[in-house]
Amino acid sequence: MPNPDLNIWGTAPTARYEELAAPFRPLFEHISAHAAEADGSRSSLATVIAQLNALGLPRWRLPHSYGGHDATLVELLTLLTELSAADSNITQALRGHFGFCEEVLVSKSPDWQAKWLDKLSQGALLSPGSTEVGTQTRGEFGTRIYRAEDGSLRITGKKFYTTGALYSDLINTVATGEDGTLYTVVVDLKAPGVQIVDDWNGFGQRLTASGTCLFDNARVDDEPRPTDQRFAYGQSFFQLYHLSTLAGIARRAALSGAEELSKRARTFSTGNADTAAQDVQLLQVIGEVASQAYAAQAIARQAAQRLELTARYTIASEHVLPHDDPQVAQAELEVSLAVNPVVDATLAATTALFDALGASATASNKALDRLWRNARTLANHNPRVYKSRIVGDYLVNGIRPPSQWRVGVAKG
Repeated sequence: MPNPDLNIWGTAPTARYEELAAPFRPLFEHISAHAAEADGSRSSLATVIAQLNALGLPRWRLPHSYGGHDATLVELLTLLTELSAADSNITQALRGHFGFCEEVLVSKSPDWQAKWLDKLSQGALLSPGSTEVGTQTRGEFGTRIYRAEDGSLRITGKKFYTTGALYSDLINTVATGEDGTLYTVVVDLKAPGVQIVDDWNGFGQRLTASGTCLFDNARVDDEPRPTDQRFAYGQSFFQLYHLSTLAGIARRAALSGAEELSKRARTFSTGNADTAAQDVQLLQVIGEVASQAYAAQAIARQAAQRLELTARYTIASEHVLPHDDPQVAQAELEVSLAVNPVVDATLAATTALFDALGASATASNKALDRLWRNARTLANHNPRVYKSRIVGDYLVNGIRPPSQWRVGVAKG
């Protein structure tokens, strides 16, 4: 396949971005070369995540004094789009970790912040553990933290969607305290009484270790923090993280489609050229797929610029921001505006690429279907059907976005 020397994916977000991103790109190329095989064999991502950790990716947002690069959110999300073009499973597996980094960066508890900046600087990786499935009441959690007879803090319960847990050291989970308050607490995944079950059975994002985590009277050495102390722009961050991942998947659709088309030897008698690579209609398809990827990235980056302003505002604030703060609401609205066009563009790109290719492109060893499966799975995480309504409700009625997402069964 020809190797174009021009970067068609847009100007770097900052003057220093290319220098910061360069050390990761050889590993990204290696990841991309093995992504289809890994998807088919459900291979573990532990090795490549360890390699990314060694290169410092999980610490990108941390201050220089803690081994980071003080990366902006725009820089981080742009690099994660590049990583997603290699393998979106890896990006998704690190989502909870980067969310925890945001919590640490904006924390108003100096001691807690210093403790976790130190642990993160040493390479600790965290996964999320909030969601509980089944008949759990919406907004409530069956997982409990309590004092044992020996005075130690303990946790018992069951979580699902613990994305990246198999590749992590710790899990940042939510539980109900003895006083009825909801707390976030970090638990060592290797502690006695903690079990990770790799039972994620979705048709996409197969390698993200998004299954079950069981706590059975497991010891907790972290300080519980009320959930209202979490970073206020969290839901915008986690949603925009998905959009940046989707933009990377769309880019991979364009790149893989171009590579497959350049190698095609067989052509149809109804075509426009003796080689597929010169067929003007097929070239148009690839160009349109690339345009979808470009649009997805541009929209996600525009929303990232707003989120960066909100993050800086939050860090500078002397107090924990409420979820209805105007800056927080502004970010939520802009991210909501971005959701549907990015999802639409990515789903279109991951479908249309096949229009430029023959039936051989559906071969299971090529795993091109994984791009649509991964995109469709990510798009289902936070139902996009509500996003346009949230924006419309604000424009028509002045109603700001809801402050927190909660999943479960409504109270009877």
